[in-house]
Amino acid sequence: MKKTLQRHPLLRTLFELRGNPRACVYTEPMWGLSMNLCMPYVSVYMLTFGMNDTEVGIISSIYMFSQMIFALLSGVIVDKMGRRKSTAIFDFLAWSLPCLIWASSQGFWFFVIAALLNGTMKITTVSWDCLLVEDAPKEKITQIYSWVIIATNLSALFAPISSILVARLTLQPAIRILYINAFVIMTAKIIILYKTSTETKVGKIRQEATKDMTFLEMLKGYKSALTKIKESRGTKFAIVISILVEIVGMIGMTFWQIIASRRIGVPDTLLPIFPMIKSILAIFLFFTVIAHINQSKLKWPLYGGFISAIISCILLISIDNTGVWGYILLSASLLFEALGSSVLHTLRESLVAIHVDPTERSGIMAILQTIVMLVSVPFGFIGGVLSDISRVLPFILSIGLLLIGMVVTAIYFRKKPEVI
Repeated sequence: MKKTLQRHPLLRTLFELRGNPRACVYTEPMWGLSMNLCMPYVSVYMLTFGMNDTEVGIISSIYMFSQMIFALLSGVIVDKMGRRKSTAIFDFLAWSLPCLIWASSQGFWFFVIAALLNGTMKITTVSWDCLLVEDAPKEKITQIYSWVIIATNLSALFAPISSILVARLTLQPAIRILYINAFVIMTAKIIILYKTSTETKVGKIRQEATKDMTFLEMLKGYKSALTKIKESRGTKFAIVISILVEIVGMIGMTFWQIIASRRIGVPDTLLPIFPMIKSILAIFLFFTVIAHINQSKLKWPLYGGFISAIISCILLISIDNTGVWGYILLSASLLFEALGSSVLHTLRESLVAIHVDPTERSGIMAILQTIVMLVSVPFGFIGGVLSDISRVLPFILSIGLLLIGMVVTAIYFRKKPEVI
């Protein structure tokens, strides 16, 4: 039994991790113990302050806009400051400080300020990603990203904490406590990661190359990164997939709680239970399905991810009450969502990591993130307006976007993919 477990590709990768990949993966469960305890309630928490669905959508769009601005600057900042230092500073600005604002929030403008700060996370999206993969074996990248998502999903084991707090204290005071907890644990995570990591080899080279350059000169250097993107079919494909997955993920994160609570009628105390179930399913699927995905043959896994996500949305919008049949359909929806989102998020990250030129990684990822956010910005507002009309409409929009993803995948793989 022990030998069988040791031969499992995911477990073998986990035990063999060293250096920065190990520091990044091993500290990632702390994210689940902090922010993910709050996530099931974010949108309904906003509603307790008298905000409507459109205002919730506006906050989501402001968050996307902030991400777009900082995504553009991320490559320059990460090259100048280094991967390790950038991750520490901007994780604090993007997560620790907003947690204090969310915990003391009094209404719409508090969420606006927190969303603007939270958008700086796009800098750490680049810096942490570089820290994770630049010194990692390329053939292990998909499995490393699998562990990152598994680690995040481990928060499922602690979801009942949220339910108990909400049941005993009511929603608003319970979420304030959870945000204070998130501040403490996220700050600890930042410190531990900084202490256990080192600057990457590429990071040291980029710091040396840019130490005498101004930020404006470095921004002009994006020209060569743009050229690399234009010359790579794989990178352009990765950008399109990233855009679609980002928008669908944002719609799901923002409006799932609202449709479950306000249309289907799931009690507030039960809201964390369903993400918990989804996380447990996702962990199971990583070990039984996703671990065996061939990194050089991603066509059919992508199709499978899109189809699973579509089925999840169809099942979700077909539910209009919390009877026995309603809960059965909701559970089935979560199963397909767990499979679809796990596959698509893993492959999105893998496509980027595989196709991006290592020498231009920070610049290309900055441009990629900027494009993704630029296209995504309006969809928070659009989703909010649609949800005010009917709470099923945001998920119909998601179905349309997922179908576009299948078409794009078919077009890309019609030609022989680039060698990876």
